[in-house]
Order: sequence, then structure tokens, then C-alpha cells
Amino acid sequence: MAKRGLQSRDVGWLVRRLRRVREGVRPTTLAEVERTRDPFRVLVACVISLRTKDAVTAEASARLFAVAGKPAAVAALPEARIAKLIFPAGFYRTKARQIRAIARQLLERHGGAVPAERDALLELPGVGRKTANLVLGLSFAKPAICVDTHVHRISNRLGLVRTTTPTETEAALERVLPRRYWIDINDLLVTFGQQVCHPTSPRCASCPLGSRCPRLGVTRSR
Repeated sequence: MAKRGLQSRDVGWLVRRLRRVREGVRPTTLAEVERTRDPFRVLVACVISLRTKDAVTAEASARLFAVAGKPAAVAALPEARIAKLIFPAGFYRTKARQIRAIARQLLERHGGAVPAERDALLELPGVGRKTANLVLGLSFAKPAICVDTHVHRISNRLGLVRTTTPTETEAALERVLPRRYWIDINDLLVTFGQQVCHPTSPRCASCPLGSRCPRLGVTRSR
């Protein structure tokens, strides 16, 4: 008999299992940026992270912040200098242009501070809902669900949601998850996705969620 997808009553169990997985994983150096809760550094690191591995993002962010860690300092850098500092992050030239434009816009429209409202964040160059929600949650402690590829894939694989786009997943998770889990769920599912629930050939045989996971969409596993 096929397993049913996870229900809202399973959320507490799910979060407890995911936290155990995270406890056994050594944090990446990118976590240092996140722990600062500095809105500008979290924002810039998130922009750099798009389509880029965590280790590369961490190193690129560290190089940039060692030279310029505030909007005014970043805005004063030539675009080529920013690009060189964040290389080899994916699309580093485009991101350099966006990061410099973000710094300038923060200075011109927000007094050099990162706004704590989603709509204002979404007006910044290169900032989408994923980045905006991450900044809101990590830097301002405002409940917001950051949906990346891991969150979208695993939520559907578990049957917790049945969606086709990250935006739909965000809305569906808001209905299923208590607000106290909104900020943490991204880090929990990203860690789980990197360690266990891989995009292809997930480690289902040793998965701590295996007793309840319906493995929706999984065609090959270990």
C-alpha cells in the first residue's frame, strides 16, 4: 500500500527529525554570514548564492566584505572590482552589477539601511521572493518562508504540498506550517536536501523520514 503524504499533524514530527539531521552536520562558512544577522551582508550573500555552491558563496562573500561591508563602501567600488572579488560565483558579472545597484539604491532611497518590508526588498535589483524572505526571517525575525529548490522539491516529495512553482509552495507551506517554523524550515530542508534527500538518487534506505515519506516523484534511490 502506498504511503500517504505528510499531513499538518505530522509537522511537529517532521521538524524534530530534520533538526536531528542538522545537529550532525558541520555548518558551512556561509553560516557565519547568516549568524551576524546583518541585513546588508545577508542580502548580498544571498544574491551571490544564486546558482552557486555554498562554499563558493562563502568565500566570495568573505572577500567582498573584507574590502567593503557596508552599502556606502560597496557603492564606491567599481563594478569590475566587485566582479573580481566575487569570482567564481555563477553569473558574477551580472551579480556585481546588481550588488552595486542595490548598495546605491539603499543609499538613495532608504538612508543606507536595508528595508524590513517585503515589497521594498523586491524593488531592489536582483532580489526575488526567496532572497527577500530570507532577509526578513534571518535579519528581522519576521516570519517568512524562503523557498529554494530544496524546499520546493522536498515539500512535494513528502506530499506536504502539491505544487508546481516555488511561489505556490510558499503559499501552500504557509497554510500547513505553524508560523513558529516559517523562518527555520529553509535551513532545515536545505541541510536535509544536501545530506539525504538529493535531487537524484536520494538516500531513502537510511532516511530518518522513511517511515512516513511517500517518495512522490522518486524513480531512483539508494
